[in-house]
Amino acid sequence: MSLTPVLSRYWDEPNSWTLDTYRRHRGYVALGDALRMSPDDVITLVKSSGLRGRGGAGFPTGTKWGFIPQQPGPDGSSPPHYLVVNADESEPGTCKDIPLMLATPHALIEGAIIAAYAIRARHAFVYLRGEVVGVLRRLQAATAQAYTAGYLGRDILGSGFDLDLVVHAGAGAYICGEETALLDSLEGRRGQPRLRPPFPAVAGLYACPTVVNNVESIASVPPIIRRGVDWFRSMGSERSPGFTLYSLSGHVTRPGQYEAPLGVTLRELLGFAGGVRAGHELKFWTPGGSSTPLLTAEHLDVPLDYEGVAGVGSMLGTKALQIFDETTCVVRAVLRWIEFYAHESCGKCTPCREGTYWLVQLLRGFENGTATEADLATLADVAGSIDGKSFCALGDGAASPITSSLKHFRDEYRTHIAGGCPLDPRRSTVFEGVTV
Repeated sequence: MSLTPVLSRYWDEPNSWTLDTYRRHRGYVALGDALRMSPDDVITLVKSSGLRGRGGAGFPTGTKWGFIPQQPGPDGSSPPHYLVVNADESEPGTCKDIPLMLATPHALIEGAIIAAYAIRARHAFVYLRGEVVGVLRRLQAATAQAYTAGYLGRDILGSGFDLDLVVHAGAGAYICGEETALLDSLEGRRGQPRLRPPFPAVAGLYACPTVVNNVESIASVPPIIRRGVDWFRSMGSERSPGFTLYSLSGHVTRPGQYEAPLGVTLRELLGFAGGVRAGHELKFWTPGGSSTPLLTAEHLDVPLDYEGVAGVGSMLGTKALQIFDETTCVVRAVLRWIEFYAHESCGKCTPCREGTYWLVQLLRGFENGTATEADLATLADVAGSIDGKSFCALGDGAASPITSSLKHFRDEYRTHIAGGCPLDPRRSTVFEGVTV
């Protein structure tokens, strides 16, 4: 299988982020095509393409757009609709949306305009992590260029469609990657997940119908509009069609973003990336960031699409492939992840707030050699008390590394019981160059 650069095809060009460069690559052509269609026809086209959300869950994008109620209420009025782009990329190991916005911000803006037109929204928001100041400024500058060129504002391209786009800087909380917590933060409240139902499509931003989509999902729409459903479905698999960005990091020769059809295998991606670093071999890896159950070398040929990864007990998630070689202590890696989740828990629900704290305490016992055999059962029990029982998916994500590492590396935990980490800490590298 070969790479399929679509979103990333000219990231390496000088000034790739400018409006002139984007237009030279047929930028905003899809917007004109979409505005000549009815909003319902745009939704139908995206549904037919089979585009699935690239933010982790893989929910069909067109179906989500179709959930927005279009009929007026009993009194004849209709509440405003909102589009919110989730650019709060926080999952450890995930780094696809940030380079996309940095290199080609207009791809996101054009996709957002088309999506807003399809759901009949007049206001759109991009919720971006405030720490990435360079990306924030670039996206704001691109938005200003789009207003000047007539792609945003009143009567876009003479179509009669109006849209205002706001780039909002978040304050840096992992929990705000969860869509309802993001909406609360956008409204000026503390970012905490909401009880569902009602879902955002019914009562989202300001209690109005709202679509929340990931950056890559939105940026994938213009190529589909421009090149057609058959072209998009010619890549990937039947149930997971199209192209996507895979983030390879950790102990790999050439880490980075690799755009390929869904269903490519890690073995194939490692071939493009030069393999595991010289002199070492793969020990374990994550298919979709640290919140997805880890896999081992025996899963090198698993198709990296939603069904293939689910079939081996994990999740595709954000397609953040973190690669670890034999110098990495599994217990130590899992501890670092759980420390992150314990720190980022919003504290709203007891299973996650208390459970992640106790997971950290137990794992520290394994790392320093003070744990007992009984702690193995306690570790699994606490993880089970979080998984599926917390208010949002953060708790599930924290339990995943525990349950999967116990499944594949229980003997390594037992080695720690006998006397601490068997690897010299100076050699036990939990991600070179990447903080988890």
